[in-house]
Amino acid sequence: MSTGRESTLPAELVEMAAKVIDANRAARLRVAVAESCTGGLVSAALTEIPGSSAVFEAGWVTYANESKVSLLGVSQDVLETFGAVSVAVAWGMAQAAIKRSNADVSVAITGIAGPGGGTPQKPVGTVVFARARRDGNPEEITADRKDFGDLGRGGVRLQAALCALELLMPDAETPPGP
Repeated sequence: MSTGRESTLPAELVEMAAKVIDANRAARLRVAVAESCTGGLVSAALTEIPGSSAVFEAGWVTYANESKVSLLGVSQDVLETFGAVSVAVAWGMAQAAIKRSNADVSVAITGIAGPGGGTPQKPVGTVVFARARRDGNPEEITADRKDFGDLGRGGVRLQAALCALELLMPDAETPPGP
């Protein structure tokens, strides 16, 4: 898909974003994202596509824990208990994106891109995703943890953004979280 100029983003990311925009436009759905480790990469990919404003409702980049609390209302207790890279935090971020927008579907991304910050339990390359629907039951958690491995900071962020875009497809499903 031509964006009218050369993109600074990887071609595979722009191509996936175009699919997300086209599929959600056809389904008459609006989407939102709450990003942490991807730092706005998903939002950038979506807005690279002409006409994306018909589908892309809102995006939050909440890199710091304080921003997750102040901008999205993620509980400080949840952050302290489970850590930023957890199903609980990702689910809170996804739910907040639905509540704070007019979107029909939201995806949240939180993870450890590296090169530092990993632990034996959550090594570099660990990314947690959550998907919420406006008409969904907030008690039924839809989340998944992916371990991309140490692909380098850019590699982890790219794989996380691609996965998040896949989750924004109208027919996307993720396995229930733990």
